[in-house]
Formats: sequence, structure tokens, C-alpha cells
Amino acid sequence: MALTLVLLSFGAGMGFAVISPWGNSGASATTFEIGTGLYFIVMAMISSAVGGYLAGRLRTKWIGIHTTEVLFRDTAHGFLAWAAASVLGAVLLASPASSLIGAASSGATHVAANSVQSSPMDGYVDALLRPDNPSSQSQQNPSDARAEMVRLFSTSFHNGNDLSSGDRSYVAKVVSARTGLSQQDAEKRVNDVAVQIKSDLDKARKAAMQLAIWLTLSLFIGAFSGALAATEGGGLRDGTWSKHPFRAGTINR
Repeated sequence: MALTLVLLSFGAGMGFAVISPWGNSGASATTFEIGTGLYFIVMAMISSAVGGYLAGRLRTKWIGIHTTEVLFRDTAHGFLAWAAASVLGAVLLASPASSLIGAASSGATHVAANSVQSSPMDGYVDALLRPDNPSSQSQQNPSDARAEMVRLFSTSFHNGNDLSSGDRSYVAKVVSARTGLSQQDAEKRVNDVAVQIKSDLDKARKAAMQLAIWLTLSLFIGAFSGALAATEGGGLRDGTWSKHPFRAGTINR
């Protein structure tokens, strides 16, 4: 778990070194996602292999036990070391990892922008309420309209639905009154922003799905690495490492 936290810190630093808040700069989103997934696998391999090797190497030597039983026990030791670290890591490392990534994200956001949005919907509402003529702002309490739009959009899309016909008509009227657009242009803007929200939500869903797949793959590879490393450590502990048929043939050559 300690090695996982070290590698996670290093990976977070390297990740923020290759990305950029500016368009057409730094690694692309696809490259970053694939690189992150591969790094998860490498991190799981290294951490699990070290834990499995120590579990096999530090065990007591078994006397009078068949070779296949020794191999099974070593494999089980490595697998249990991986399982215990995975379960405890999920509990103990969740908060440090979240704090680490969250702090880094907050720092990067602060560099890119001086203010942090209170809601993900604020950006979409900004697009809705952006006036054609900034000098002609006739609304007395624009903050009230913003808060209402944020609540309306958040509730509608949180439930997995689009804006209802009544809400869509009302939003278009508010946009028209706030921006000076005609009713038809306001409705078009509302439709465009709604489509953009759906597209961004779908991208977030796909990113979460890919991350879950990469994590699952890294867990499987970590289990295999831990079990294999334990057999290596046990063989070195018992002095039977070089007697394996595959290694004996290689050494003789």
C-alpha cells in the first residue's frame, strides 16, 4: 500500500506535467486516458510483485512437503498478500488518494482560472444567459435567474431526462428577456446548450467506464504478479529457484 501511494503520487505529478489547460497543447484526451490505464497496470504489477515476493521470501521453510504443495502455498501467499493489500488499500488509501488528486486538480484549476465554479451547470447557464449586447442588461436580479436556471438544469439532467416542454419554453423566455434575443433564437440557444450538456454527460460516462475497465484489468494483473512473485521468492528462500526445469535448462546452456 505504501508503494502504491508513492507510485500514485508520482503518476499524478507526471500526469499534470503532460496535460495542458490550453487547446492544441499537451497530450490529447485519448492519449492521456490510455496512458493513465497503462500506468495503473504498471503500478499494480510493481506493488503486487514486491508484496508477493516478500510474502514468499520471508516465510518459514517447509520441511517434508511435496514440491507441488510448496508451489501452491507460495502462490496462495502471494495471492492473499495482494487480496489483503487491495481490500485495506481501498479503505485506507481512498482518502489520501482522493485528497492528493483533489488538491492537484484544485491547483491546476486555480492556475487556469482565478475562480472555481460552484456547480458544473454554471458554465452552461453562462452560455444561456450571455447577452448579445453586454451594455444592455435590463434584468434587476441576474443572480436570481442564474440560481433558478442552475437548479432547473441540475434537477432535470440529474434525473437522466431532458428539459420538459414547459421548462424548455420557460427557459427560452428567460434567455430572451435576459439577452435581448428573439424567442426563436433563444429557443435555438436552449436546444444547442441542452445538446452540449448531453454530449458532455455522455463523455463523462464513457470516461468513467474506461477507467473502471482499466482498474479491473490492473487488479487481475496485480493478482497474477503477486502470486508469481511469491513463487520466485519462495524458490530463492528454499534454494530451489535454479532447480526449476525451465531455469535449469537455461542455466545449463
